[in-house]
Order: sequence, then structure tokens, then C-alpha cells
Amino acid sequence: MIDTPIKIQSVNTRLQLRIAVGAMFFMAGLSFSSWASRIATVQQTMGLSDAALGAVLFALPVGLMCSLPFSGWIITKIGSRRLLIIALLVYAVALVSLGLAQNTFQLIICLVGFGFSSNAVNISVNTQAVATEQAYQKPILASFHGLWSLAGFTGAGIGTFMIAHDITPFHHFVLMLVVIAIGVIIAARYLKDDKVADAGPVFVMPDSSLIKLGIIAFCSMICEGAMFDWSVIYFKKVVLAPTAMVGIGFTAFMATMASGRFIADWFAHRFGLKRTLQVSGSLTATGLAIAVIFPYIYTAIGGFLLVGAGVSSVVPMVYSAAGKSKTMQPGVALAAVSTIGFLGFLIGPPVIGFIAGIATLRASFVLIAMMGLSVVIVSSKAKLDS
Repeated sequence: MIDTPIKIQSVNTRLQLRIAVGAMFFMAGLSFSSWASRIATVQQTMGLSDAALGAVLFALPVGLMCSLPFSGWIITKIGSRRLLIIALLVYAVALVSLGLAQNTFQLIICLVGFGFSSNAVNISVNTQAVATEQAYQKPILASFHGLWSLAGFTGAGIGTFMIAHDITPFHHFVLMLVVIAIGVIIAARYLKDDKVADAGPVFVMPDSSLIKLGIIAFCSMICEGAMFDWSVIYFKKVVLAPTAMVGIGFTAFMATMASGRFIADWFAHRFGLKRTLQVSGSLTATGLAIAVIFPYIYTAIGGFLLVGAGVSSVVPMVYSAAGKSKTMQPGVALAAVSTIGFLGFLIGPPVIGFIAGIATLRASFVLIAMMGLSVVIVSSKAKLDS
């Protein structure tokens, strides 16, 4: 994978680039959150147990793993701009295919495609974001991820509306496809082309500092992925919330996650990267502990609010640090760290399903709390501010 710094000719051009990259983050978040908001509906429609749902959700990381060699190769051939445009449109089409699935086998195949395209989007959009941050010469990456989270919040609200009005996932997803396609068409013209050149091997072993960043991202994104895929089900089966309120936990999580990312750059600049990650992991672990120990509507909402605040800054801070690597090209370092982290995002939910099948869903959330604690431990031992 290659990453050539983008030369900005004017302030207006730079601003247009930032807006365009932010729009792409928003469209990507809207696609994923639309699926996440309807997982409980799909589970009920297909009559899947928690364990069976966990097995089905493993198709997402399978698609991601299949995408790794392709995405690493194709981005060196066509650049991050063209890959992002194509991958995001395919991502939205794959979303619609999830609404068309009539049985478990079809759902698994569609999830593989969804995971495949999601990884291509993740790598290409973050490559554009790192280059944009370099152009501004100040931390702005968290604000891009804030837009992704804001899209998640928006998608959760739309999903709640669709569920309340008995609108099928297929019709819901078709509407999202139209919205995303329009957004991509408008924003694409303002993205900047990479200079495609021979970047050497597609797969490069990251150094120890990048591996530690990847581990931190992995642990945090396990928590994040679990919230996306299991928060509605947790409120339905453990909290026993009324039908109209089963999505409120996910909405609370997304609200603090989105808002937290818009202040993360300032917080990290004021208190340092290490302290930011320590606070983030502590909030995540504390929030999940509250939701597990006190599984009632208001206490669980409070816990999920803390989890959202906790995970909000971890990924953008880690990605920004990876983009400043002195041992690897920014794009290559970013690809290595984001791949490790995003793998946690996709592996976490099916693992939670298996644990829920063996024990209980409530017990499985204890594992997520331990991942939040791991963020504190790893970041405390790593030399992050040097």
C-alpha cells in the first residue's frame, strides 16, 4: 500500500477535501449502522439463537480477511481515491443484499461480501484522512471518526423508526443505498488522487510500536463492535426493556461516542496520548461493569453512555499515531494498525454470541469489560508520548 502526501493548492481546496473525506466517513458509518440497527430483526425473522447468530456474524471477519490481500494490492494500482469510491458503492449494494437474504446460507454469503467491502472502505478512507491531516498539520483525524460515529447515531435513529413502523430491512436498506450513492457522487469530485507507484511488498511486518497500537485498537474495537451488534439484544433480553426502548442503549452509546470524538483531538493535545487512552479504557470498563451489575434500564443507559465516551477517542488517536510512524510509510503503517483493530471490531460480536450460547449474554459482556481494562494496561506500558 502506498501513501503520497497530498499537495493542497489553496485554503478552499483544502477545506473541500476535508469536507469530502468527512462525507465519505459519514456514508461508511451510515451503511454499517443501518445493518447493526436491524440485526435483532433479522435474528427474530430467521429464528436464530444467540449462538447461531454469533456463528453467522463470523462471516463478517471472514470477508475482511479475504479482502486484505486484495485491498493491499489494488490500492497500489488505482490509489485510495478510486478505491474508496468503488468500495463504498459496493458496500451500500452489499447492505441491500443483506435485506434480500431469505435463509441463513444466503445471509452468510451476503455478510462475507459486506465484510469484504467494509475493509476496502476502511483502508482507503483512512488513507485519505491521514493525508488530509498532514495537509492541515494539526490533529483532525478524530473529527473524521466523529462523523462516522455521528452517522452511526443517525443510522440507529433511522433503524429505530423503521422498526417502530414495521418497515422491512430490505426497503430500509434500499433507502440507505440511494442516500449513500448520492453522497458519494457529490463528494467524489473533491477527493484527491494518490500518485500510484511501486511501494514494495504489499505485506510488511510492523514494528513493535505499531503492534502495540494495533493491540490497543483491537481491544477497544472489540468493545465497539459488541455495542453495535449486541446492545439492542442486550436491552431486549437482559435489561428486558419495552419494545419501543430496546434501541435506546445503542442510541445512548452512539451519542457519547460521536460527541467524544469531536473533543478527542483537544483532549489528547492537552493531556497527552497515553493519559487519553488510559482514561478511555477506564471509562469503557466502568460503563460495562455498571451495565452488567445493574441490568436495569436507567443504569444500563448510564453504563452505555460511559462506554461510548470511552471508545470514542481510542481508534482515531491510534490511527493518527500510526500515520506519524518514522519506520514505515504512513499509509502502510495505517493499513497494518487499522487491519488489526478492525479485525477486533468484526471478531468481537460473534465471540460474544458463542459465549452467550455457552453461558449468558450478561456474562459475555464481562469479557468486553476486560477488553476495556486491557486498553488501560497496554497503553500504560507502551511509550506513546515519546
